[in-house]
Order: sequence, then C-alpha cells, then structure tokens
Amino acid sequence: MPDSTFDLPAVFVHRVAVTAADIDDYGHVNNSVYLRWLDATAWAHAASLGVSLQDCLTLRRGMIVWRSQMHYLAPALAGDALEVGTWIVRSDGRLRVDRRFQVLRPADGRTLLRGLVHYVCADLDNGRPRRMPPVFAERYRPVPELVATLAEEPHASFAPGVEPREG
Repeated sequence: MPDSTFDLPAVFVHRVAVTAADIDDYGHVNNSVYLRWLDATAWAHAASLGVSLQDCLTLRRGMIVWRSQMHYLAPALAGDALEVGTWIVRSDGRLRVDRRFQVLRPADGRTLLRGLVHYVCADLDNGRPRRMPPVFAERYRPVPELVATLAEEPHASFAPGVEPREG
C-alpha cells in the first residue's frame, strides 16, 4: 500500500518537477538527480530558518555533507511532480547536524526515497571542521513536535524499521 503522507510531523516541503534532463538511459530519474533535489531542499529549508547562502559566505562557515544514506524505493519518471520533505532530526549545536529526507509522488502517494544526510560545519576557506556560528546552532535544531515523535520511535530519525549502522 502506498505511503500518502510524510513519515514525520513538522515537515518542510520543497516541490520539484521531473524534466527530460533528469532521465537516464534506464528511463527513470538518475540517482545523482535525487542528490541535487535533496541539496536544493536543504538550502530552501535553511533559508526558511533564516540561514541563507549569503549568511554562510559572510560567516565563512557552511554545513557540508559528511555521510549520506539513501534508500531508493521506487523510480521517478518523466513528468512526475514530486514533493521533497526534510527535517532536522539531530543537532549537537557544535559541529553536526543530521537531516532526514523523504521524496513523495502525490499522484499515487508513493514514497520514492528516504534518506539521511549527516552534515558537519566547516570553515569555507580551508574545508576543515569548525564550531557552528551561534546562528547555525540556534536555527539548525529539531522542532519540539518532531523531538517528541523521535523519542517515541527509536529508529524514526532515519526510516521506520531501518537502523543506520556505524561504518
């Protein structure tokens, strides 16, 4: 049975449309396109939280991908209109932020992808990990409604029934 809703409450939704350029030789969206969509969604969410690209450039700090886990569950096809949901599910307020993603196709209610991306705050001049500026620590936090749900579901920070393992 298809999922017709997002897995967690308090979702930030970014809409995307599949174009012909997104389709690979297998006739579906290439996995690299999903990563581009997740990145665009993370930037849109950050901006909605009050952290813009210009803020990052001014502060010379940015959240960079440290590790990502993707579960591709069903293909996206040309012409699909999709919703990419994201949540900040963990932040230590110093260096790390974990962000969960879910890609839905509203036309049939299917979840196409679930992902978890681990970010580290880095100095934009040398790429080295650096403590978050206060504005990052303040804004990149799970919202209270989400914290309550995550406390009830120990594996909800990634995907129901799937436990991420340290590698």
